[in-house]
Amino acid sequence: MCLLKLFVYKETISPPKRWYTDKHEWITIDGKIGTIGISDYAQDALGDVVYAQLPDIGSTIKKNEECGALESVKAASELTSPVSGRVTAKNEAVESKPGLINKSCYKDGWLFKIELSDLDELKNLMKEEAYNVFLKSDAH
Repeated sequence: MCLLKLFVYKETISPPKRWYTDKHEWITIDGKIGTIGISDYAQDALGDVVYAQLPDIGSTIKKNEECGALESVKAASELTSPVSGRVTAKNEAVESKPGLINKSCYKDGWLFKIELSDLDELKNLMKEEAYNVFLKSDAH
């Protein structure tokens, strides 16, 4: 009986769906709120992140607009938003400890949250399977 309950429980929980850009940002959606970060590929390519400048809460951002910056021991990289909307939160822990991005880019190292102004913009992003294929190509 216990095993059956565990099996049913596992079946009802699904991981959040992530969409990706060709610049290696990701977004998950909860209602109209998107949580944005950089992919494992991006954090690995950057190396140890030592500085994170994130967009201010309340600021309005357009899709593909530069909205912050990440710096590592190897390089500096501009941060662009995969969607348009108003910033509702930023990960202050990442600003004070940028290494969180390297340790946990999909969980503790998220960057900011945004209230999407146009949910249709998600249609132009890659689902995880397509992103994995993209990573294997020479285009990235």
